[in-house]
Amino acid sequence: MVGGSIGNLVEWYDWFVYSSFAVYFASSFFPEGNSTAQLLNTMGIFAVGFLMRPVGGWLLGRLGDRKGRKAALTATVSLMSASALLIAIAPTYDQAGYLGVVVLLVARLLQGLSVGGEYAASATYLTEASAPGRRGFASSFQYVSMTLGQLCGLALQMVLQRTMDPDTLTSWGWRIPFFVGALGAAVVFYLRRNLLETEAYEEEEDVATDPRAGRGTLRALAPYKRELVLVLALTLGGSVSYYTYTTYLTKYLSNTAGLAKQDATLVSFCALTVFMCLQPLGGMLSDRIGRRPLLIAFGAGSMFGSVPLLSALGGVDGFWQAFGLMLIALVIVTGYTSINAAVKAELFPTHIRALGVALPYALAQALFGGTAEYVALWFKNAGIESGFYWYVSGCAAVSFVVYLAMRETRDIALKRSEREAAAGEGKPADAVAQPAGR
Repeated sequence: MVGGSIGNLVEWYDWFVYSSFAVYFASSFFPEGNSTAQLLNTMGIFAVGFLMRPVGGWLLGRLGDRKGRKAALTATVSLMSASALLIAIAPTYDQAGYLGVVVLLVARLLQGLSVGGEYAASATYLTEASAPGRRGFASSFQYVSMTLGQLCGLALQMVLQRTMDPDTLTSWGWRIPFFVGALGAAVVFYLRRNLLETEAYEEEEDVATDPRAGRGTLRALAPYKRELVLVLALTLGGSVSYYTYTTYLTKYLSNTAGLAKQDATLVSFCALTVFMCLQPLGGMLSDRIGRRPLLIAFGAGSMFGSVPLLSALGGVDGFWQAFGLMLIALVIVTGYTSINAAVKAELFPTHIRALGVALPYALAQALFGGTAEYVALWFKNAGIESGFYWYVSGCAAVSFVVYLAMRETRDIALKRSEREAAAGEGKPADAVAQPAGR
């Protein structure tokens, strides 16, 4: 869990720090227009990074299935280190005109490529490396590390807000977190080179010459169309809700509710700390009662709760009110975040598991998760901000229907030893050896 999570922390620190510091560097690259228009342009580049996720999911998912989970995990953190360094040294509009925007765009594309493969590599590694009855708990550390990465970015932001005046922070102080991210990724690159490969992947070496077991290819993935659609659909509502209540909400509290930037950052930091601690609890609960009950609870809560929660958050006037409402939203989101990695990994056999998780997940993120902030700011700029609340609710409704229809995945066997143990207990072979739904 430590080996699979520590790199994920740095990956998502670098990914989220762009969003959390956008309010400070937006004017450096887009000097014209009001603050909302500048953020809209900056978050447009943030969304463009998601367009590379399907490419990264395909390339790095293929790498993970053909060369091993360790190889994919090492490659993703290398790309992230390079992209963070590019943002740190990008020239501003005053220094080089729109060249800085080009550098920013290239860096975001590299980050998208990296994160497109990181999610699947991490989810697959954590799920395969854990015992059958602990997969939900182990895989929940993916979102523990993701949230911890975001908290590190927010903590650094709070330190800089209190040690630098706003002009200095806007001028050059925003570069500091990107230098930190590049250094952290370089350290994790070294650590990930010493990871052990998972037993489930090593078992595939025994069937590597079987033409029916082509690893990491689209041809091998083709028979699993139902699982591909399932991953895409169940990700849709979860990703929109997650990015709304974690990444976008800090700006929403500042730009809409009118809280000071420092107060909005503190609210997010405290709520996300609690959210991080909830993930293992959700994972353990799913190991006892199954994955579907938690997913259904999330779908219903987000579908019916998004409009009233976001409406109330838009009118908060103090820390405790904002903290309480944000925490309610994050408790609901935990039903998805704490177990989604395990659910997706449990849907596919080992030889195409990384690619099977990566590609549809990356497509859903590119179309919905990555555009959530842009859609929110578009509605605000158009003067109909409440339309975004219904958008979040509608996305959750689609996933809710999928959660109701899907089969339970908790007891699917991922390794030969699990299949043999299940067979010894008299369970049907197709119930333990095949993905859910096949």
